[in-house]
Amino acid sequence: MYYSGSRFGRYLNPLMVSCVYLFLYLPIIILVVFSFNDGDFAGGWKGFSFRWYHAMVHSQEILAALRASLIVACSSTILSLVFGTCAVISTKWLRWERWLNVFYTNVLIPDIVLGIGLLCLFSLLNLPLGYKSLIVGHTVLGLGFVIPIVSSRFNQIDPILTEASLDLGATQWQTMRRVVLPLLTPGLMAAGLLVFTLSLDDFVISFFCAGTHVETLSVYVFNQIKNLIDPSINALSTCMLLISSLSVVCLAYLNILDEVVHSD
Repeated sequence: MYYSGSRFGRYLNPLMVSCVYLFLYLPIIILVVFSFNDGDFAGGWKGFSFRWYHAMVHSQEILAALRASLIVACSSTILSLVFGTCAVISTKWLRWERWLNVFYTNVLIPDIVLGIGLLCLFSLLNLPLGYKSLIVGHTVLGLGFVIPIVSSRFNQIDPILTEASLDLGATQWQTMRRVVLPLLTPGLMAAGLLVFTLSLDDFVISFFCAGTHVETLSVYVFNQIKNLIDPSINALSTCMLLISSLSVVCLAYLNILDEVVHSD
């Protein structure tokens, strides 16, 4: 309900909005605060300290999980951008745009369905689970976000620019490298940041496709909290939250920059 016309609504509406934001962000605030706690999580506040950040940095398990997550995230981001850009440009130039709708279903399909489907596919093909299966799974997930963003940006490019390049003697490769790709750069950067963040935070596909030899950060956190609450997890989660927040800020900045350039 909206009670802006009454004096009661003048105080009720801000109160309701504040309660919603408090419900959403209070657990995150508690997590960040207790990551600087000198004592154990269950022991209450014992004082400000970087103790658990120090333990996180010197934990070989956390560093191995971080290395695995970065390898998978960087590889899947690059592959998603390359395959997604090639798919968009080729289908647009060949006028096969309807085939791009296949990748839009990745956004609608639940992650658990996609993870189980990928696991069944790897089992059917007798492919071992590990880095390769993780990268393939995250690349498939990333294509569902890269293709819509790159396709939307490609549709904003004036066809006169590419036609002028071809009329002046440039080949299709030269036109794509010197005209199309520079104009697609803001969209590629935005899609890359989004896919990198999704891959770094993903749990479901990593859980089904990682196997027993590779453990990403999300899977490591899940395995740790099943046994006990290690305060190092709070520090690790705070760092992941910071990385995700910075990625969102960069993504918003690129979108604003893209709109400004497109308006000019």
